[in-house]
Amino acid sequence: QVQLVESGGGLVQAGGSLRLSCAASGRTFSRYTVGWFRQALGKERELVAADSWIGGRTYYAGSVKGRFTISRDNAKNTVYLQMNSLKPEDTAVYYCAASSTIVVPTPTQSYDYWGQGTQVTVSS
Repeated sequence: QVQLVESGGGLVQAGGSLRLSCAASGRTFSRYTVGWFRQALGKERELVAADSWIGGRTYYAGSVKGRFTISRDNAKNTVYLQMNSLKPEDTAVYYCAASSTIVVPTPTQSYDYWGQGTQVTVSS
């Protein structure tokens, strides 16, 4: 099955940027919809952004629209989350997840494969 490994987290000041990467195994990654989730301390996990394997179909949570961008490089089996203008409320563990069945991303769908997460901390 698909295995996912996140990287790129760290500590940044408010207003700074980070680029998260999610490396996937397999040779059919282009046919998977990928989502980025985050879970802040004491809060439920939420979908931040998702990219369907169908071109042009993406989802962004309202709190990150205009600041975060999801993209992928199928040749490298890697999905990215570019995070700009970071705020302290973006502090969370960020997870990538993949689905072979989701076509149009929505906030409450279930994903089949999950990474272990990477910590993002934004200081004031």
